[in-house]
Amino acid sequence: MDEQEFVQLLDALLQPDTARVKAATETLNKNYYTSPASLNALLHIVSSHPKSELRQLAAVEARKLVSKHWEQLPADQKSSLRDQIFQSTLNEDSKLIRHSAARVISAIASIDFEDGQWQELPGFLHQACTSSNVRHREVATYIIWTTLEHVGDEFPGKPSDMYKLFNSTIQDQESAEVRSNTMMAYSRLAMLLDAEEDPKSLELFQEAVPSMVGVLKRCVEEGDEDHALQAFEVFQTLLGCESALLQKHFRDLVQFMLELASTTTIDDDFRSQALSFLMQCVRYRKLKIQGLRLGEEITLKALQIVTELGDLTSDDEDITPARSALGLLDILASELPPSQVVIPLMKALGQYFTSQNPDYRQAGILALGMCVEGAPDFIATQLHEILPLVLHLLEDPEVKVRAAALNGVARLADDLAEDVGKEHARIIPAIIKNFDLAVNELHSSQGDDLERKLQIVRGSCHAIDSLVEGLGSEEVAPYLPELMPRFSKLFGYDDFKCKAAAIGAVGSLAIAADKGFVPYFEQTMNALSQYVTIKESPEDLELRGAVCDSIGSFAAAVGAEAFQPYVRPLMEASEEALHLDDPRLRETSYTLWSTMAKVYEERFAPYLPGAVKGLQDCLEQDETGVDVELGAHAEDLVGTEVVIGGRKVKVAAATDDDDSPIDLNDEAMDALGDDDEWDDVGVTAVAMEKEIAVEVFGDLITHTRRDFLPYLENTIAKVMELVDHTYEGLRKAALSTMWRTYACIWGMAETEGMAKWKPGFPLQVEPSDDLKKLGNLVMTATLAVWQDEMDRGTVTDINRELAATLRLCGPAILITEKGPVIGEIAEQLLQIITKRHPCQQDLGDDLEDEVLEESSEYDWLVVETAMEVVTCLAVALGPSFGELWKMFEKPIVKYASSQESAERTAAVGNIAECVCYMGESCTPFTTGLLKLFLHRLSDEDFETKSNAVYGVGLLCEKTTDVSEILKNLPSIFSKLEPLLDARDQARLLDNTAGCVSRLISRFPEKIPVGEVLPRLVDLLPLREDYEENKPIYSMLVKLYQAQEPTVQQLTPRLMPVFEKVLSPPEEQLEEETRAQLVELVKYLQK
Repeated sequence: MDEQEFVQLLDALLQPDTARVKAATETLNKNYYTSPASLNALLHIVSSHPKSELRQLAAVEARKLVSKHWEQLPADQKSSLRDQIFQSTLNEDSKLIRHSAARVISAIASIDFEDGQWQELPGFLHQACTSSNVRHREVATYIIWTTLEHVGDEFPGKPSDMYKLFNSTIQDQESAEVRSNTMMAYSRLAMLLDAEEDPKSLELFQEAVPSMVGVLKRCVEEGDEDHALQAFEVFQTLLGCESALLQKHFRDLVQFMLELASTTTIDDDFRSQALSFLMQCVRYRKLKIQGLRLGEEITLKALQIVTELGDLTSDDEDITPARSALGLLDILASELPPSQVVIPLMKALGQYFTSQNPDYRQAGILALGMCVEGAPDFIATQLHEILPLVLHLLEDPEVKVRAAALNGVARLADDLAEDVGKEHARIIPAIIKNFDLAVNELHSSQGDDLERKLQIVRGSCHAIDSLVEGLGSEEVAPYLPELMPRFSKLFGYDDFKCKAAAIGAVGSLAIAADKGFVPYFEQTMNALSQYVTIKESPEDLELRGAVCDSIGSFAAAVGAEAFQPYVRPLMEASEEALHLDDPRLRETSYTLWSTMAKVYEERFAPYLPGAVKGLQDCLEQDETGVDVELGAHAEDLVGTEVVIGGRKVKVAAATDDDDSPIDLNDEAMDALGDDDEWDDVGVTAVAMEKEIAVEVFGDLITHTRRDFLPYLENTIAKVMELVDHTYEGLRKAALSTMWRTYACIWGMAETEGMAKWKPGFPLQVEPSDDLKKLGNLVMTATLAVWQDEMDRGTVTDINRELAATLRLCGPAILITEKGPVIGEIAEQLLQIITKRHPCQQDLGDDLEDEVLEESSEYDWLVVETAMEVVTCLAVALGPSFGELWKMFEKPIVKYASSQESAERTAAVGNIAECVCYMGESCTPFTTGLLKLFLHRLSDEDFETKSNAVYGVGLLCEKTTDVSEILKNLPSIFSKLEPLLDARDQARLLDNTAGCVSRLISRFPEKIPVGEVLPRLVDLLPLREDYEENKPIYSMLVKLYQAQEPTVQQLTPRLMPVFEKVLSPPEEQLEEETRAQLVELVKYLQK
């Protein structure tokens, strides 16, 4: 090998001459890098060349060639090279070259250790780590860390020796780098540690945690940003490892981070990092946080930090402690029970809302807004106190407080649209007042003052946008003449964010107004049509997306005929949008197709070929294979986010050891090629776009039905590939679309002559082979995901889909090609109901012995939807469900005595429904269930009482254990009697009427009809729970047929009741009951 030419070619790579670099690269790759001698030469250059730039480049290139050529080098040559590279690295002056060379040593060691060679290296490293020369300690700890990254458990020696060494190096008084390298090495050990198999190492690791905290604390005190960020990274990593590692010091660690986050005298970056750690703690260690009751302290400290927010007027989106604290509150409310987050927050908010300091008033309403999504049920119970305070803040003298209040209204209405909507008469005028005040001052404002006014305008639009979703068409009608002219004026305003906000609000107004929007439709379409095809700038594309979203809403409001003239140009624009290289705009097109399919159903068929192709092209996008060129200008991108092949990637600063353009490109490609690496990067833009596309496929199938059949097989194949995607949103969407498809095809089969399913096994109605095949696909995929799924939202959705399908399609779905899967389903449901499912555990935890009683609202939703599946199993199986109930009775009954009213309500309702559908099979459980229902008739919660009354009536109707019921009749009536006084509880009274009717029907001889029936007629007609009309009117028909004297005397009172229930709304009566009642009325009129 010509060593002189080799060095010259390497030197050429360093020159600012693209042609020379390209030619040298080609020659090196072709003539030199194919030979092991090139690695030998590179290692000599790293060890001894006088030119530092060449030593650095040689180290980078050598590292890439180690895996290819190291094993081919002669043994004596390798021995010499090991000594040279190790000694030269220890004594290298340049930190950059030291780190690059250290990574070469790690690459060589990863091969040697596997072959049982270089066994003396750990001894050399230990000696260097304890050397009096600080540089030697820095290099040696760096080599240990990077080698552990490569070899993991293959590192020679006893773990206890490593821990003993690290116990010393982490306390190095001279060098922050030694301490930081040790921290990074600890994080690698953490990933390898199995707590059960190696309790000694676990103990040693736990002992090291205080020293690790000490390293971070010192970095913060000294303002050492680089090493502090590394330390924060280590603690973030530990949250992803076995929970036992941090268990001993978890409370102290959380409180240390909380103190860091709250200390205003330290750098904001450090505080934001501490808050980021706390977010991950709450997300991945929520049971630990909850068990230690840390939620309240974190919540109140976060609320205090939000007061630092200052003005919201800036477009600056830098991460600040105050913004991070708002994000932390959002996660706290979602992950922890209300008792630890929302209740203490609500207690604190009073003094914030009434504070003289506008920063506190602003912080209070913003914090409340962030918590609504996580605990909507609890906050709904507090609206009577919250809304007057919000209305007061909408009149605040400070613009920024009013802007925050508008944000609060929007967030409250997003999750509690109907509840907040009830106060529209007070809220909407207050919003309009803010809007008018700001708009009238726009022309005379400039700079920050103008931005504040624009913020009020945008905030008003967003608040209306959210609020009107909770209003009916009659309620929104009076506001249209008020709001439409105001918002229409903004369609041509310069500020595109205001324009987009107004257009979005008009879309929501249209949906709420329904046909009431027709008078405004044509004028609004004419005003907005100019934006449907704009594409000159990113702002144009964003505005175009907002317009298309709203136009879809107009179509849903005015209906197919009125919208017909606009369909073709809009569909053409939506297909063009697929080719404008904007993911958000493509998503808008998909959503528009969904809306059009809902509006036009079978008439959407002409557009199906284009829509299906667009959606399939989306699903075929590659999420990994991306060409990346990162050259000298990449340093300009440091700290920014770039989209590479649909992935949003944060560009980090070049690391010390990889400062070459060639290696940067190589590292980027390595990362992009490794799927597992992306699990930590976050969700890609492509994956989110696919999520929308898959959901839209579900809509197209559901609404175009038979017209979609030519595309169905290919679509199913594409969607099935995504059910185990790493992004939970896409897994959820894929499974949901598969379940919707099955239900749609089943419904079509019944429409076309297949008999209506009947409950129980063996199947009394056999589906077609195609339906069986589809059902097998859906159920098999679902079971595979369900049992290991860590995301609670996905598990909740699986529960909902399975429950809905069982109710709609019956028991056929419970049989796959391997036979019945009821046992597997029951096992998953029991795991969820007893809070033992993977999605209910902390990351890195085994099943804990202790299950916490309290749940966040989203955690409870997982359990509640699992109970709904149990109910729907009863629906599908009928009397044969009795055997399954033996498994479910104990865990569900336990919730019936929960401290939480929502849990009692759900459990009692679930038990009642199961009794309804299993029929006589409830007999063996009569005594226990009757006792439970009777006890809950005295519950303080009216919903629980209502469900208990419903359960009593059903149990009396279905059981064959007549003696048990008759024995308890006096108790039943004594418990029912007080319920009649709750005149404001419509559902409770409806269920009481249904219960008494069932008792009379079942035991006409045992019930004093003369006393009971007049009281029952007082409760008619039912006001809310129309299901109970069936037992009531069936009972009355039977009494008339038996010529019972009391009912005949009550006819004058009953005739107006009959008239009301036979009038709209139609859903008051099922067809069979309606027919019976019509016959009865005809008879009585004679």
